[in-house]
Amino acid sequence: MAQVLEFKLPDLGEGLTEAEIVRWLVQIGDVVAVDQPVVEVETAKAMVEVPCPYGGVITARFGEEGTELPVGAPLLTVAVGEPAAQPEGSGNVLVGYGTQAPAARRRRVRAATTATTAPAAHNGRARAPEPTAAPSARVAAPTPVPALAEGPVPVISPLVRKLARDNGVDLRELSGSGPDGLILRADVEDVVRAKAVRPATAGETPVRAPAVAPVATAPPAEAGVRIPLKGIRGAVADKLSRSRREIPDASCWVDADATELMRARAAMNAAQGPKISLLALLARICTAALARFPEPNSFVDTEAREIVRLGQVHLGFAAQTERGLVVPVVRDAHARDAESLTAEFARLTEAARAGTLTPGELTGGTFTLNNYGVFGVDGSTPIINHPEAAMLGVGRIVPKPWVHEGELAVRQLVQLSLTFDHRVCDGGTAGGFLRYVADCVEQPAVLLRTL
Repeated sequence: MAQVLEFKLPDLGEGLTEAEIVRWLVQIGDVVAVDQPVVEVETAKAMVEVPCPYGGVITARFGEEGTELPVGAPLLTVAVGEPAAQPEGSGNVLVGYGTQAPAARRRRVRAATTATTAPAAHNGRARAPEPTAAPSARVAAPTPVPALAEGPVPVISPLVRKLARDNGVDLRELSGSGPDGLILRADVEDVVRAKAVRPATAGETPVRAPAVAPVATAPPAEAGVRIPLKGIRGAVADKLSRSRREIPDASCWVDADATELMRARAAMNAAQGPKISLLALLARICTAALARFPEPNSFVDTEAREIVRLGQVHLGFAAQTERGLVVPVVRDAHARDAESLTAEFARLTEAARAGTLTPGELTGGTFTLNNYGVFGVDGSTPIINHPEAAMLGVGRIVPKPWVHEGELAVRQLVQLSLTFDHRVCDGGTAGGFLRYVADCVEQPAVLLRTL
């Protein structure tokens, strides 16, 4: 006899309490295998696929796409075969946090019967419908799951699937340029660009921009686009607002001659071996400065009214992505050399752009390095990444006139700024920290004294 099991939205970790359904990967009546991803959700940390720990036939789904569900709310129900013959649930929570079935086994079949998804309740919350029972003949005993004729679509990144969906691109028509035919973001972008430059032919679906609901109460001249503050964008908004409310911040800045630092990097990269990034050298300078001035590597425990000074440096760095600003964290940055820092920055940046950062890679920072110079600006007064106590900002490095050794010369100049929590350190400490950073930028040999 078939048994209907309920699969609830699992605990996503890192204090996350809810997630938004971005896209269902299965339909009611589909046959799924253990650990097959069934829904794509977006949390305040990242976009992830949720695998189902049961194998069987989907009998009900709870929540439409765009609905936010709390942790523990029902996601779907699965009709499985005889309990003795059916493997136990895997216990996995999220892709990337445990084992998962190989891609070749991820097949699904649409059953002959039809059913509807659970309707959304008032106020945008999902209302749990009565589970739709599947005919017993369909699930009386586990049967082999036949594959679709065309096989699964070779896509891993949820960002790639979303990009294709938003632009009306059928992934089944693409040939991936990645390993084993994997469809990459560049493959989808090529199709989007090609559709944009040629007129749509008969029978071809034109590229469609995501629909935006108009504001019903506003006149046409005043109507605008409403962007929900949820997911990562909402989490960033909440954190920045809290930082502004709770942290009495101040900023100081200084111009520095980065000519010698750029020469040192060029000399390092002229030798054989991995190339060293400028961000890695700046991070190495940061950790050396924090060893001399540990106050900025702290946070304030408001309940205990204590300053907690930290011994390890977990360095956050700002990364701009299509889904907004994120701050990945390099663990134990103080114990890494420039080569290791370069590799870790590259890995985390790529994961941020692909939308595959784990919650653990986005939390736990103790100090932030913000290289806003990549946007072509000289200075900024950034908001501290709560609950940290300081952030070093680096502007663009550009040639400017500068007095060098008593002579006017064209040098590579950069503006450095430190935004700090005035409860944690005063202006003298902040100035000392920033001046040491500037000295290392101007004379990289200064850094050797701390190695």
